Amino acid sequence: VQLVESGGGSVQSGGSLRLSCTVSGLRFGDNDIAWYRQTSGDECALVLSISDYGRSYSGDFVKGRFTISQDNAANTVYLQMDNLTPDDTGVYYCASDAVGSDFPRVRCRSGRLYYWGQGTQVTVS
Repeated sequence: VQLVESGGGSVQSGGSLRLSCTVSGLRFGDNDIAWYRQTSGDECALVLSISDYGRSYSGDFVKGRFTISQDNAANTVYLQMDNLTPDDTGVYYCASDAVGSDFPRVRCRSGRLYYWGQGTQVTVS
């Protein structure tokens, strides 16, 4: 199983970025997918999750600025981030877990979730 993130980079405050998470070795219907953001230390907080059968979850700081979507044909989950601020700076990870997971705050890349990507850096100035 592999989750590979891309699309990170540097952007000015108020700008937008779209992150991609390309998944191989697992089926979307058997797993829920989420985007996490590294916060203080090595903790990760949920940004947004997406599920074929369960509900989706959102971090409090999203406030309607970010959207998550998936392209089943491309095996890719996207995170569209608009109206970015410097507080959004950090490493963004893609992660998978069981259907119905509420994707709690966890240590980044911990075994609490099924799989993680390697992360992609987002810098907002």
